[in-house]
Amino acid sequence: MALILRESDVQELIEMDDVLAAVESSMRELGEGIAQNEPRRRLFPPGGLLNVMFASFPGGGCTGLKAYTVTNGRARFLVVIFGLDGSLQALIEADFLGSYRTGAATAVATKKLGPRGPATVALIGAGWQAATQALALSRVIEIKELRVFSRSAERRVEFAREQEEQLGIKAVAAGTAESAVRGADVVVTITTSHSPVIKAEWVEPHALVAAAGSNFRQRAEIPPELVERAQTVVVDQLAAAQLDSGDLIQAHEAGKFDWSRAVELGNVVAGKWAPPETPGITLFESHGVALWDLAAASAVLKVARERGMAEEIELLL
Repeated sequence: MALILRESDVQELIEMDDVLAAVESSMRELGEGIAQNEPRRRLFPPGGLLNVMFASFPGGGCTGLKAYTVTNGRARFLVVIFGLDGSLQALIEADFLGSYRTGAATAVATKKLGPRGPATVALIGAGWQAATQALALSRVIEIKELRVFSRSAERRVEFAREQEEQLGIKAVAAGTAESAVRGADVVVTITTSHSPVIKAEWVEPHALVAAAGSNFRQRAEIPPELVERAQTVVVDQLAAAQLDSGDLIQAHEAGKFDWSRAVELGNVVAGKWAPPETPGITLFESHGVALWDLAAASAVLKVARERGMAEEIELLL
């Protein structure tokens, strides 16, 4: 029997530690050539946008896809999970799920590429996905101070207060993006901006920058100069980055980045990449891959079956 998991079910069942472990495992399998992932494909029907992406995660016992539409400013997400035997396992509303898997991916990259001691984190953006970025990071590094900046002064103050209460860390609302970024060990951008939200000269020479908000070639959260300055550029998947990473596509077109420099996160997690001997800026370009959705979905589905909490349906038996 297949399960139907609605947003309310996912919110009740999901745990960041479970998603983190699953996303890390899936990226290790991708680096080892066990898992498979196909980049996002887009269609532009009248008045909207259709996105489809799919993957296979043998370690999670599943294969499947995520499809989502964007119409009149609203996005609707659905993850379809099949067992490796081809049986339908679940239909999952996946807006909340997507936020968790995106945060988990940043945390996996930070665990492998970021600072080893207490870290100051700059978070540019205070929307609904920013909270799961902070939550996931708190699981893999000791956050000495979280600095948050958004265009709304009221929102950044509120967000900082929420993070202090929920994560038990020091969180401050930064007056400017520059004051948030200067001196930070980890910088995360999670915005919907079409133009860069930070400048290259603000970033410390040892920092990890995780750009997680831009997945359209026409949008860029960071400037080409920062891409050029980065010693190491890590992508979730090269084929996906070449289609969707506005940050890297625009830097390449400006003559400041060559795709041969890109390192895939799967190879980092699988131990197939050796870090530079001398410190430098590391850039992680997060565009979102279906494999993360399957990983997060497999973790939630496991708990749902254990608790018997979801609606069952007979379909594609």
